[in-house]
Amino acid sequence: MLSSTLSVAALSSFRHGTEASAIKPLPFQNPRHRAFFPSLPLPRRIFLPTASASIWDALTGGGGAARDASLAVRRGMLLFRQGDVSGSLAEFDRAIELDPRQKAYSPSDLWQRGLSLYYLNRFEEGAEQFRLDVAKNPNDTEESIWCFLCEAQLYGVEDARSRFLEASFCYVGRDSRPVMREAYSMFKDGGDPKKLVEIFANGRADEYFYSSLYAGLYYESQNDMDAAKLQILAACQCPYGSRSDDYMAALAKVHCLCRDWSIS
Repeated sequence: MLSSTLSVAALSSFRHGTEASAIKPLPFQNPRHRAFFPSLPLPRRIFLPTASASIWDALTGGGGAARDASLAVRRGMLLFRQGDVSGSLAEFDRAIELDPRQKAYSPSDLWQRGLSLYYLNRFEEGAEQFRLDVAKNPNDTEESIWCFLCEAQLYGVEDARSRFLEASFCYVGRDSRPVMREAYSMFKDGGDPKKLVEIFANGRADEYFYSSLYAGLYYESQNDMDAAKLQILAACQCPYGSRSDDYMAALAKVHCLCRDWSIS
């Protein structure tokens, strides 16, 4: 699992100006959210394409097919951030064609491809991708949650949960992030998304974002689209969701775009 503790300066070094959000941040309603980027363990999703691809280049020698594949991953991530989900998947698939190791053995494990598949309603392929990712990164629980989300669309919530438990027993370890441990328990055992948001309502900015996002995704798996919309819009509009370079902040906006939900 690619996670690290980043300072403000270190995080700023990963920024690139082509992906700035058009959404203006809301005023800070929670004083604790002023600690916008504290030093904290961050998921590998916050590593921008240049960072993750550079690691892959270093491991593979960065030449030929491996270099071209890593460039395709970067383009795919950029296209997804811009809302071109189909274009992003084409680039991720091209990366696999150029270098098959990208599908299951690159540092990023192409979890990005699984997310694109989800938003294109290709749930069976998405679940397959996420299961590969869980096997390689057992301490990052998000892939197992996304596998559940794909399979809930295919088989219904109860069957998806039984499959989720089976995969969890085989692979999933302990996520370093409290918010993701709580979210994982909610998806695994069932629970109240409102309580997830309440637990982290006065927490760090990233925790509020993730609790709102995964509460909304949980509601969507239950076909409660009104509640899902409320929570995912809250995730988009919070300081972290509107200003962070985290790939999942971009995903929250893509989710709204795919559902025709206005963020403003």
